[in-house]
Amino acid sequence: MFDIGAAELLLIVVVAIIVIGPKEMPRAMRTAGRWIGKLRRMSAHFRSGIDEMVRQAEIEDMEKKWADRNAEIMAKYPTGSEAAGGGPEIHPGAEMQPLASAQEVPDADAAAEAAIKRAAPKKAPEHGGPDDAEPGLPLGDPPPPPPVKDAD
Repeated sequence: MFDIGAAELLLIVVVAIIVIGPKEMPRAMRTAGRWIGKLRRMSAHFRSGIDEMVRQAEIEDMEKKWADRNAEIMAKYPTGSEAAGGGPEIHPGAEMQPLASAQEVPDADAAAEAAIKRAAPKKAPEHGGPDDAEPGLPLGDPPPPPPVKDAD
């Protein structure tokens, strides 16, 4: 902000000592420090107030965008029962089927695998499609460690 070099600072100190005097110099420095501290606190307070106003304006802008987007969606899907984004059709009055407990399912592992397959998203053709099988993890015993050679 200010371009004060060492020579200028030395000149200011010499003039201050001559004008104020060496006896009153500590008191003058304390007073100047207090004024500088007050000035910094006021500027920080002012800056935080400006930042808060900017944040509030951004929040209001985002709320307006969200309200506009919500109105657009509500105009496109007024009843809320239409399938949005290609999801499954929602039938009003259709009841949800409860999941069977683990005790009622003869093979809990098979039921879990079936649930995972139903929930897994289908791959797009450019990502391999359903025909491209992903390699599974090896489920057998790990290979034995290599033999240790003696350092003799």
